[in-house]
Amino acid sequence: MKGKGVGVLLVLVGLGLGATVLRDGVPLGAAQQGQPAAQPTAALNEPGARLQNEQNTIDVVSRFEPGLVFISTEEVVPQDPFAMMFGGGQEEVQRGVGSGFFVNDAGDILTNYHVVAGEGGSGPQPKITVRLMGQEASVPAQVVGLAPQYDLALIRAPGLKQELIRPIPLGDSASLKVGQKAIAMGAPFGLDFSVTEGIVSSTARQIPIGFGGTGGQGITQKAIQTDAAINPGNSGGPLLDSGGRVIGINTQIYSPAGQSSGVGQSAGVGFAIPIDTAKNLLPRLQAAQGGTVNAPDIGIRGGLAVQTRQGPLPVGLSVLSSAGKRQLGLPDQGLVVGQVVPGTPAARAGLRAGTERQQFRGGLILLGGDVITRADGQPVDALEDLQAALIDKKEGDTVTLTVVRGEATREVQLTLDASSFTVRTGQ
Repeated sequence: MKGKGVGVLLVLVGLGLGATVLRDGVPLGAAQQGQPAAQPTAALNEPGARLQNEQNTIDVVSRFEPGLVFISTEEVVPQDPFAMMFGGGQEEVQRGVGSGFFVNDAGDILTNYHVVAGEGGSGPQPKITVRLMGQEASVPAQVVGLAPQYDLALIRAPGLKQELIRPIPLGDSASLKVGQKAIAMGAPFGLDFSVTEGIVSSTARQIPIGFGGTGGQGITQKAIQTDAAINPGNSGGPLLDSGGRVIGINTQIYSPAGQSSGVGQSAGVGFAIPIDTAKNLLPRLQAAQGGTVNAPDIGIRGGLAVQTRQGPLPVGLSVLSSAGKRQLGLPDQGLVVGQVVPGTPAARAGLRAGTERQQFRGGLILLGGDVITRADGQPVDALEDLQAALIDKKEGDTVTLTVVRGEATREVQLTLDASSFTVRTGQ
């Protein structure tokens, strides 16, 4: 999270409580609920366990903190016109800080997109520098690849000496368990090379991550939740397990204080992008030659849009009234297919776009085609929902869509190919 305050999640997501069986208002034990009685757990030697945990943290930090990278950015932006009335200049320098880490011996540095993104989230900052632990001088860095929808970026500093490049091993986020140790490294509030410790609080918290096509809310993805303290400046830094392997990239926090102060602060609920997502994306970032990597695309455009001040906005069927959907013979929720791009998986699977244009107050819908209601079993009501189901896919993977056409519902299986990673759907 940069000094500009981005990367702060201000909406509480995924709250839930476990169920307890009651009888006459009294909780039943496992055996009374028809379950096997829990086996007693041996008590820990707490002083010994504490010292062992401390030594583990010390070992992980000493071995892998040299692979941490402190990132600084600078951008000249036009000043607020009102500031000029009080003697201000026409331009001002906007600075930001963040974190990253080496992923290989070539010096590739993985970080968050919002750490290196320019004003408004469009493209990279014109000046990016990196500094390593124990080094006083900063070195210019260049963008290797950007992935705004994933909030990931790959940068490299060609001027770094080879002996200073210390990759941190990448772990396996798919095998994480709640309660595992989590070590966060980064530069909270610009305090470079800081370390905090906690546990993995959840392994699959669904939150919006990254930047959408209009620079707004990102695609809903699975994130690792941790109570290790994460603050602005930690973004892009690694989240490690007790073996020193990277299990996630710190990206967001839940910050009630940030709603009133405008500056995010840790509330013990931080989020990290699973490292498996980054590993799947890494080859595409390395081949991007400074360009942008997009989420997989099956080759469709939405066929239902409402008019806004910014122009037509694609939406799902849930925005329409129940009476209107019944009158049009449409399901309660779903993504209306408005266009199918030739030569894409959607076209090869026989998906059909609507051709009958029907205007309604404040919008337009294309009828007569398909409506996608689920993707790999997950409900779909917007392009973002479909992208969420595709976000971790790679070439050759399949996705199963539930499609409604008229009164018929069927399952359609698509296979993602090279076109899935080059075609951009409309917004």
